[in-house]
Amino acid sequence: MADQEEVKLYGVWASPFSRRIELALKLKGVPFEYIEEDLTNKSPSLLKYNPVHKKIPVLVHNGKPVAESLVILEYIDETWKNSPILPLDPHERATARFWASFIDNKILAAAVKIGLCKGEEKGVVILEVCEQLKMLEQQLNGKDFIGGDKIGFVDIVGNIVAFWFQITQEVFGGVFFTPEKFPGLFKWIGKLQEIDLVNECRPPREKHLAYVRGKYESLINAPK
Repeated sequence: MADQEEVKLYGVWASPFSRRIELALKLKGVPFEYIEEDLTNKSPSLLKYNPVHKKIPVLVHNGKPVAESLVILEYIDETWKNSPILPLDPHERATARFWASFIDNKILAAAVKIGLCKGEEKGVVILEVCEQLKMLEQQLNGKDFIGGDKIGFVDIVGNIVAFWFQITQEVFGGVFFTPEKFPGLFKWIGKLQEIDLVNECRPPREKHLAYVRGKYESLINAPK
């Protein structure tokens, strides 16, 4: 890659989706400028660079935008070849893409319902999330990381499970994500916590907790 590169990341400090991009860039050693967005008053630049979804994260590399976090992660890996986060083997790459999609489209999609449900319905959703977490846990199969012996694509995407779930569980209620129920996943979380760059890319816990609580209270108190 050329020495003179301009890399910008538009994100939100509490978003696991922009945090995963920040982590990937730091693992690759790519210098970048971070631009914090206010999603209640989106900047002209964000609307310019992501006119379709108008969401973060957006990576802008030498003036060219890339949107959607999973797409951005692959772009980063293909652009900066050092310290690959995706496997080289085609089948292993496809498998990594599958489990990354599973985290976002299955586990996360089900988990966000927990805060919106009550009573028996909430119990059903929690059971669904736990079944999906068990499937993810099985992919570790004794390994330190889902990607093998070092942090990789699925681990970066799975950061949302490792650190955001414990915050949202505390806010939403319904204790289900515990070391007793998921010893493999919590051992994996411990390994992630040993990586300085991972810790750098986590929001401050108390600030994050207050943010999620405020968002949740606004949601449940909104006029129906």
